[in-house]
Amino acid sequence: MKYFFPAMLLFAFILGVSSCNDDEDNSTSTVSSVNVKDLPADPTTGFDPTTGMPVGDKKIFTFFRLADSSIVPNSDSATTKWDIGFRGSTIITNGGSSGPGQGGAFIFSGLFADLKEVPADSTFRVDQSLTNTAIGKGWYDYNGAAMVFTPKPGKVLVIRTADNKYAKLEILSYYKNAPANPTLNDPARYYTFRYVYQADGTKKF
Repeated sequence: MKYFFPAMLLFAFILGVSSCNDDEDNSTSTVSSVNVKDLPADPTTGFDPTTGMPVGDKKIFTFFRLADSSIVPNSDSATTKWDIGFRGSTIITNGGSSGPGQGGAFIFSGLFADLKEVPADSTFRVDQSLTNTAIGKGWYDYNGAAMVFTPKPGKVLVIRTADNKYAKLEILSYYKNAPANPTLNDPARYYTFRYVYQADGTKKF
């Protein structure tokens, strides 16, 4: 699947990325919790106040590689160089109908800190189409009256990456600067999230 992603978008945004050690056992490989702020996901110029539909979006995905917290250009959209893609409230993984990788995902119900390992009985879904993705809509609530998206507490995205590694990811905000109580006037489609990526191929976080 090919997606349009202008090269200039790579230089138009600055990501606030920070990390901290999440592993208390020095005998095993160290994993870190990475915080990403205001990742653009096809931002709009506003919303129609009557319909709530976005205005000014370009129908583009932002492709993201978890190993090094980097945006991947559209020229590599048909490769395994990216793991997860964002466009509006749609999140895709690099597998199935969305890419050539081994990507997949499911939503874990529980606290981010409590998820220490991918449960043995887990089933990873793969994208079937842009309207039937592995992650789907289960990570957010939408208030139709206020036209606001809110990440659901206690919902953790468990990601299988394009090269068969594993990560856990929690979305914290869908709005620029992560306002505590977003409104329709806040710029939308800017993801703030935290994640832990396990580089050694195991399912432990």
